[in-house]
Order: sequence, then C-alpha cells, then structure tokens
Amino acid sequence: MKRAIPAVVSTAMALTLVLAGCGGEDEPVDPNAPVTITLAGWSLSSTPEFKTLADGFKATRPNVTVELKEYDAANYDTQMIADLAAGTAPDVYVLKNLRNFYTYQSGGQLLDVSEAGSALGSLPALAPYQVDGKTYAVPYRQDSWVLYYNKELFDKAKVAHPDGSWTWDDYVAAAKQLTAGLKGAGSTATGAYQHVWQSTAQGFALAQTPGADLLSGDLAYLKPYYQRSLDLQAAGAQPTFGTANTNKLSYQVQFGKQQSAMLLMGTWYVATLLNQRKSGEADTFEWGIAPAPQYDRSTAGTSATPVTFGDPTGMGINPKISKSKVAAAQAFLAYVAGEEAGKALAGIGITPARASDPITETLFALDGVPGDDLSKFAYGTHEIRPENPVSNHTAGMQNVLNDLHSAVMSDSKGLDEAITEAQARAKNEVLTQ
Repeated sequence: MKRAIPAVVSTAMALTLVLAGCGGEDEPVDPNAPVTITLAGWSLSSTPEFKTLADGFKATRPNVTVELKEYDAANYDTQMIADLAAGTAPDVYVLKNLRNFYTYQSGGQLLDVSEAGSALGSLPALAPYQVDGKTYAVPYRQDSWVLYYNKELFDKAKVAHPDGSWTWDDYVAAAKQLTAGLKGAGSTATGAYQHVWQSTAQGFALAQTPGADLLSGDLAYLKPYYQRSLDLQAAGAQPTFGTANTNKLSYQVQFGKQQSAMLLMGTWYVATLLNQRKSGEADTFEWGIAPAPQYDRSTAGTSATPVTFGDPTGMGINPKISKSKVAAAQAFLAYVAGEEAGKALAGIGITPARASDPITETLFALDGVPGDDLSKFAYGTHEIRPENPVSNHTAGMQNVLNDLHSAVMSDSKGLDEAITEAQARAKNEVLTQ
C-alpha cells in the first residue's frame, strides 16, 4: 500500500442511527442513552493514543464514555487471549499487528464490524481484516519502517547525510564511516543501532526481496540481510546482539541519547522521541528521517517509491459485548479509522491509518519534528508491505524465524546452518499442520 490516500468523509456520526439496531431487533437501543464501553490499551502513562482517541470520540458522542483497561505491552496478546477465553476482556480491543489476527478471527473472538468498515471509504489498511467478504477489525494506525538519523553526529563524523537514494550497501558503508569518524572526533557513539527484534532484519528481507514468501518455507531470501548485520557487528559499527540483550539496551536511549547515529525503526518512534525530548529522557539535537535502505536502485531515490514494511494496528469488538453497546462500539471503530481521529493522532506524533495532506501537515507542524523535504518524503511516500501475511501458519512461522534470528545474531549458529534448520522446522512443524 502507498501512503497516498484520498481524504474520507466523517463516519462516526453517520453511523449512529445505522448501527443503533445492531444489538438485535429484540433489544431496541436509544442512540442518545448514556453508555460506557471499555477499551484495551497498554503503557497508558507513556502511550497517549488511547486517551486521545477516547477523548476525541467523547467530543463527538457526549453520551458515550470510553473507559481504558491497561495491559502489559510485552505480554499483550497472551493476556488478551486469556481474558477473551475467560470472558473478562474489554468491549473493544487492539490488534497490535497482523500476526495473531487469524487466531482471533478464526477462534470467533471478533465481532463482524462490516457496517463500520463499509463506511470508511478507500482505506487499503482495511483489507487484511476482511475475511470472506466480512470485516472483523478496522485499522487506526499504519506505521512503516524508516531510517532515523542524527544530523549533528553525521556532521561531527564528516559523513554526508542520507539523500534518499541509499541501498543497503550504502547504509553499511555509512555506518562504518560514521563509527570511524566519530571515534576520531572523540565520541564513543556507533554509526548504527540494530534493535534485537527479528523485524529489523526479517521485515525488510520479506518486503524488499523479489519473490520472497514467508509461507513458502524457502528462507534463502534472509541471507544477505543477516550477512550485513553480522558484518556491522564484527566491524564494531553497531552494538552486538549479545551486548544489546545482556545490557538491555533500548533503541530509545541509543538514538535519543546520541549513542548511535542511525536507527531503523517504525514511525511510531516520532511520538516517543518528541515526548522524551520534553521529559529530558532524550537529548535535544537535529535529526531527520530518510527512506529505509533499498534492495537495489530500482526503488531508491526521491523519484521512486521506496519499499518498506509495517503491519496496521487495528481495533476489533469482543463478541461477548452487551448488545446494548454494539452500536456505540461500532461507531467508535468508525471514528478511530476516520479523518478526524487521524488528525488527533498526528497531533501527538502518531501515524494514523488514514493518510491525507492535512494529517501529514498536522504531524510536521509539531515542535521538534524535522521539516526538511527528505523527512516529509520518507514519511509520506513509500510502498508498505506486511510483515505478517494473514494465514493460519503465520504465528508458527514467526516463532521459527525468531529462533533463527537469535541463533544467527548471537553467533551460536552459522547463518547457513540456521537457515537450513529453520526451513526443516517450517516444513515439519508449521506448514504441514
């Protein structure tokens, strides 16, 4: 999908009367009656998007209160699956990515929200949530992975800034040049930081490599991406996987406290960096956004459309919700995926699923967000491919690939051995099930 999507009409209010009867004909619902719906969220003190959406919807529907229920961010899906099974889950819950959508949908844990979905107009991020012509969740965020860079550290190392045309070879060369240049200038910062997540290698490999298919069982496409990562580790141009794990390094500290000059990360980090600059958890320095390095020159440059990856973040309705609350919950879903909520999210640095020029302008008007042309291009122009294709095999494959990632990046197994072993496991443990 490309983040170049026409603006959509307001939907939440239009759905009020349409959805008022969704609770069943035997239970009429007064659309103006006070109602409270519960919404799952995580890290509420540092993740303002949930309160922003709840308050924004309250402004359009004063009779509806959205009450937040906090979950642990690291164990969100495990806790949510348990609560759904126990009947204690909130009325509306978040699908952090597409990895477990199949599990939720096929397990009957998502209400059909086609009424809300049909009112959203052109919204490509909606497609993954549609099964057999029905919609089971709506996207409210669509992050993509980009390259963050510290302009001041580039200047200190006397290395040219990214210009939007980089391939992975250019990125590797720059990381090494930065490390050497910074060392010569008396700095201990590294040229790059690669976080410990498997996404940092596998997401790009899957999205950018021609013919790559997570569900084929052929994992050879991963090899060049891991070769580069291992090369950067060996050269000292980024902290090793072992160091990052043992010392519990965070990408926020590595980039925000200027310990690394480059960081590949999702667009959600914009909001985090802005908040941490205000709190003092991050330094104040000149930074920018560039497109992620590309597989080859065919998609590199500001006259091309760079390829990156990212799953939408969506919301669905617990099928055990009280019938009297269904209309309000569906209207809330229509709101969170619409233009008004998109502007509200952009206003706190979050990338909404709904893309439009006014939304982009809102985000780049925030204090501290870089206003250069390359940053705007990187944020708004790219083809986003999913990290997690919707399938009954996706979760199992990602578990196998997470083991491969840890084995390769920790040097506990050779790259070829790890890929061969993962392919055998994929065939015997996942794809034949």
